[in-house]
Amino acid sequence: MPAMKLAGNFFLVGLMGSGKTTVGRALARRHGKTFFDSDHEIEARTGVRIATIFDIEGEARFRERERQMIAELAQRKNIVLATGGGAVLNPENRRQLAAHGTVIYLRASIDDILTRTQHCTNRPLLQTADPRGKLEQLFAERDPLYREIADLVIDTTQQNVNLLISQLEERLGQPPKPPTEPDQA
Repeated sequence: MPAMKLAGNFFLVGLMGSGKTTVGRALARRHGKTFFDSDHEIEARTGVRIATIFDIEGEARFRERERQMIAELAQRKNIVLATGGGAVLNPENRRQLAAHGTVIYLRASIDDILTRTQHCTNRPLLQTADPRGKLEQLFAERDPLYREIADLVIDTTQQNVNLLISQLEERLGQPPKPPTEPDQA
């Protein structure tokens, strides 16, 4: 595992449905950082859903949009960024993420991901007759790339967000902020 970079930015990588957006929002809120989701930023910029970009422009054009968005967001300070599951396929994305913050690989079981994504229609890669087979293929292809740049790996299988955040804080060596209590006047 590479030396821990206790930089201000936290970049979350992992397969779709691994909890990047949910954990990212909670981590940002708890530590006073700004949260971004690269897929949501692409949708906001283009005015269409990721699935529409895949349908009209294809995966290659989407991956170029993703590369541009990650390059832009990685330059910001004090953020938590949830990346798209395939962001690690591009070596430039891996370089940007590793160079500008702490990379956290959120890893979930295929069963958990299937449960979390079973009703999603906005995941183009899962619009197939065999979603499990597709997820197994994606995991085999991407797991080594996630691990290549990860400063730490957290298993999100059947865990709640608060427990995950506590594990992250413990492993990063950053104590949680104390909760704000109302004045006792």
